[in-house]
Amino acid sequence: MEFTLGTHDFIKLNDLLKIMGLCNTGGMANTVIADGRVKVNGLVELRKRCKIRAGQIVEFDGHKITVA
Repeated sequence: MEFTLGTHDFIKLNDLLKIMGLCNTGGMANTVIADGRVKVNGLVELRKRCKIRAGQIVEFDGHKITVA
């Protein structure tokens, strides 16, 4: 999966999970992040509002999102 930032410098991690359809709600996204089920560049990320920038890879539930 790929997500393109467009004119923005970053997207918050919880928003990315929602936009990509991996979480139905923001609350669900926050929960899976807090539970340590999301990785950014191979490391568990616990910050819900972590700024995800171009070149980073987000992994959750068997899905890998490359941010461009």
